[in-house]
Amino acid sequence: MNNLNNKVALVTGSSKGIGAEIAKELAKAGAKVVVNYAGSITDAVDVVKLIKSKGGDAISLQADVSNPKQVSQLFDNAIEYYGKIDVLVNNAGIMINSLIKDTSNEDFARLLEVNVKGVFHTLREAATKLADNGSVINLSTSVNRLMLPTYGPYVATKSAVEQLTRVFAKEVGSRGINVNSVSPGPTDTELFMKGKPQELIDRLATLSAFNRIGKPEDIASVVVFLASDEAKWISAQNIGANGAMA
Repeated sequence: MNNLNNKVALVTGSSKGIGAEIAKELAKAGAKVVVNYAGSITDAVDVVKLIKSKGGDAISLQADVSNPKQVSQLFDNAIEYYGKIDVLVNNAGIMINSLIKDTSNEDFARLLEVNVKGVFHTLREAATKLADNGSVINLSTSVNRLMLPTYGPYVATKSAVEQLTRVFAKEVGSRGINVNSVSPGPTDTELFMKGKPQELIDRLATLSAFNRIGKPEDIASVVVFLASDEAKWISAQNIGANGAMA
């Protein structure tokens, strides 16, 4: 089950948080992993070292997903090193919280650049460069299922990711590629926890059926399954990984 031997996985934004955990779990399942990072080279190297210390195979490659030329080079470099890419995980993303009326043009533009254009750029490359019978997993958010003030601009970008997922699944299905999105709920990562008081974290935990927020490994295990051959009949779907929060 979930045997990824002989598969090569590219995980964007995988130097820390959920992305790093996804990279580690994919490697544990047998995949060779490309750990992509934008600026956190030290963290990326640490992820690669950890994977190799456990007998896995990984490299780190820098690219800002909002830059189409860098994304194209990222794919080319990964294929030059490993010979192919079987699995693409679009994890890179940013979160900026503010009321819609208070959101600056610059902040909204940055959300679009990374969260939407970043996914668009990688999907465009994957359309011709991902191996036949590959898998694409895009990270969305379970906040899309709620109506939380200050999350409007962020969920707008993630809703776009879900629509790109559905359409892309139909566009590349003829090559045996399945495409899905995963929507984490509140998860214990630096990105999510930053600036939030403990009282808010505790309140969010009560929204889960298990009275806790998620852990990165909760999300990673779902991604590993969707990258496996066992999940090939699942495509164009959004999977909520949120402990029954929504």
